[in-house]
Formats: sequence, structure tokens, C-alpha cells
Amino acid sequence: MSNTTTSGVQQVFQLKSASVSMTALELYYFDNDEFEEMLRNKISQAPGFFRDIPLIISLEKYEGLDSELDFFKIIGACRRNSIHVIGVRGGNDDQRRLARGASLALMPGGGQRDRDHQATAQAADSPAAPAPQTIKEAAPTKIINQPVRSGQQVHAPDGDLVILAPVQAGAEVLAAGSIHVYGPLRGRALAGIHGSESARIFCQSLEAELVSIAGHYKISEDLQDNGWKNAVQIQLRDDLLVVAPLDKA
Repeated sequence: MSNTTTSGVQQVFQLKSASVSMTALELYYFDNDEFEEMLRNKISQAPGFFRDIPLIISLEKYEGLDSELDFFKIIGACRRNSIHVIGVRGGNDDQRRLARGASLALMPGGGQRDRDHQATAQAADSPAAPAPQTIKEAAPTKIINQPVRSGQQVHAPDGDLVILAPVQAGAEVLAAGSIHVYGPLRGRALAGIHGSESARIFCQSLEAELVSIAGHYKISEDLQDNGWKNAVQIQLRDDLLVVAPLDKA
């Protein structure tokens, strides 16, 4: 035993809740060669963004055969490209059993198909159980008064993020809700990091390296033809990021 007990430490560890920014890969079908080729193409668009990120495989829209779903090959392809698959979201019982066999964490799905599946399973277990009631509280807004400089990261894990200054190139700002930048946005902005598709990004001058809402992203090359260096808002419509001038929003 170490001498930590003499300094007042009485236990080896504590478990605490943590908010972690994760990207979801929405899988429609699986072919090993196509998967890795497309993965490399995506990474080449923004290599710094994807390096060493935790990844969730979403099966909510998977239409392929269960027999074609090989999580070991998916994990291998991702690891070869410095991406770490940590879990699976949604899926039927057989798909989740395959994921468990690959030592992946199992997460509940948010799609209608998965909600129906979960509701059926719950009804079978306890048909008379009343639906739980939850009280929604207003999420806190984090306000930053100083410029966010290159290399800095500002994280609002529960609500919106308001920045009353520029976000410099090489900086990163993340929020569970929307992001408001009252100045130029030159770094990376990731809104809706827990999957909120209603989140938006607002800025006085769009000069970003990358913007993302609920895992859908655009890099600077995609943004320069639409609203570049203008005051804009960015939102998600039909799984596409849409940039619109603030005066026409």
C-alpha cells in the first residue's frame, strides 16, 4: 500500500458525472472497404478535428443486414485512423448483443424506431408502470467576456455559450446548447454537443475553421461561399447545416 492514507486520502477513487463531447457516426449499412475509404475522406477534410476523438456508432437508421455488421472491423478501421469507438447508440437486441460482444458500451437510441422498441420492452416488463414525470429546469448560460485565444477551449456542458469577444484561430468553443459570438468566429465552434439538433451558432463575422451542430459539421472551405465574413446564424435543417444572414433569419 502506498503512503496516500497518511495524507488524508481514504479511498482509491470516486465516481462522478462528466460531460464529454462526442461525435456520432450514423451508420446506414456496412461494407468494410467502403467504410474505411469514406472514413479516410472525411478525416482528410478536417484531420485536426477527428484525431483521437471518442466516437459513438448510431444504429438508429441502420438498414443493412445484422450478419454484415462487424463491430470488430469498424473498431479496427477507426483505430487505424486514430478514432476511438466507445459505444453504440440504438439498435435492436441482436445488434446490441453484437456490440456487447465487441466490448462496446450500450446507449439508448433517440430515434422513433428505438423509442418504440424500448417502450415495447418496458411494457413487457411492467405493463402497469406509470410513465415517470420529469421537471425541466432552465439550463445555465455561460458568458465569456474575454477573447478566446488560440489553443484555448471554452466548454458550456449544460446550456448556451455567449462570448462577448472574438474567437481566435486555433481556439475551440463547445456548448450543449447554442453558441453566440459577438465578434469574429475564427476557430472551431461545436454546438449541440449532446445531440440537440435545435442548437444554433450565431456570430458577427463567420471566419471559422469548423462549425458543428449535433455532430454535423462544415469546414472553412465549405463556408467561404456562403456568408463568409458576414453576420450569420447556422442551424440544422433536414440533417444539413444551413447558413443564413442574421438580418434574414
